[in-house]
Amino acid sequence: MSGKLVLGAQWGDEGKGKFIDIFSSEADLVVRSQGGNNAGHTVIVGDVTYKLHLVPSGILYPGTINVVGAGTVIDPKVILEEMDTLTAQGVKLDHLKIDARAHVIMPWHITLDDLSEKARGAGDIGTTKRGIGPCYMDKAERCGLRMHDFVSPEKFERRVRECCELKNRVITKLYDAPALDADAIIAEYRTYSERLRPFVCDTSSMIYDYLKAGKNVMFEGAQGTLLDLDMGTYPYVTSSHPVAGGVCIGSGIGPTLIDEVYGIFKGYTTRVGKGPFPTELDDEVGEYIRQQGGEFGTTTGRPRRTGWFDAVIARYAVRVNGLTSIILNKIDPLCGLDTIKVCTAYELDGEIIKDFPADLDDLARCKPIYEEFEGFPENISDVKSYDEFPASVKKYVEAVEEMCGCPISIIGIGPARDQIIYR
Repeated sequence: MSGKLVLGAQWGDEGKGKFIDIFSSEADLVVRSQGGNNAGHTVIVGDVTYKLHLVPSGILYPGTINVVGAGTVIDPKVILEEMDTLTAQGVKLDHLKIDARAHVIMPWHITLDDLSEKARGAGDIGTTKRGIGPCYMDKAERCGLRMHDFVSPEKFERRVRECCELKNRVITKLYDAPALDADAIIAEYRTYSERLRPFVCDTSSMIYDYLKAGKNVMFEGAQGTLLDLDMGTYPYVTSSHPVAGGVCIGSGIGPTLIDEVYGIFKGYTTRVGKGPFPTELDDEVGEYIRQQGGEFGTTTGRPRRTGWFDAVIARYAVRVNGLTSIILNKIDPLCGLDTIKVCTAYELDGEIIKDFPADLDDLARCKPIYEEFEGFPENISDVKSYDEFPASVKKYVEAVEEMCGCPISIIGIGPARDQIIYR
């Protein structure tokens, strides 16, 4: 039995797509277990770039089953557009499965996401306005629309009318906005329902059967640890659970069925949107890293905030996810800098702390305490083994490993699939 989990260990955007793609090549089944189309993976194979938002990265391998699990929220229009793009790129979709329990993002969710963000004014969260949060809200309120309802010829129209009537009360009376047209939604979304119906099934039993049969199952994370609804920098978080425990719930399997948990870090830190960021570099160094690392969102195109590697965050991610191994990705954008810094601890109101604080107000007052390292040479992207690294790179990697308290097993030195170093 082999269950392997790869997840983001910072604020997301760690470059998970490449490594998930590599692990997927050896997997019999790949599972995406949480989040929606507010996440994105970019996979480069030869000269072709695949941008994935909901479809698991294993879709590029014809012999691999790909599951969109129960913990995800699915915009039918978006996933069908993604499927059509993949088909146009020559990718077959006969091995794609969508869990019947997954909740469906509908027009009222997107409308409410936009209206609620505008109502917050300067206190907005900075959501992608794709309806993710409102869909998870309905899930928790137990009034949501699940895939088995959406693709049912008998229940589809009735459930859409019920939901639309309920949400129009909020849209018109709370926000004083125009009501949504249920007939128009039904006419448009019935086509989506019919197209998705063949892909919907109970995927939890399938995943379990594969694991019990000793097959290789790869669980791909979306977003990152610090965006977790409970363990992240609340309220500037996503609406699901990108940590290891959330993967179990969103896939429908128990934690003992996962053997290895890989956490992906960049050699620096980035985040998108609002919220405290202790090591943020709002200067020419931060801009240099942004440009060298191509730090612009796969889904939104937004420039990401950049900063030095934060070992306080890293230790936190190791703990809350139970990481067995670290993938240190994208150290190559640091090449050319004379000095590289790593945050080893915070100073909070005159006290030195090494644990990540729960209170966002405390985090906002934290000042990073840095250890400095010699910069890397101009180019390390052609290195083929760890022994070939310059001494400055090895010193940096080994220091980060010791600070994190978890072995670094893989290092990423470029966007291509072969630009990785195994230790």
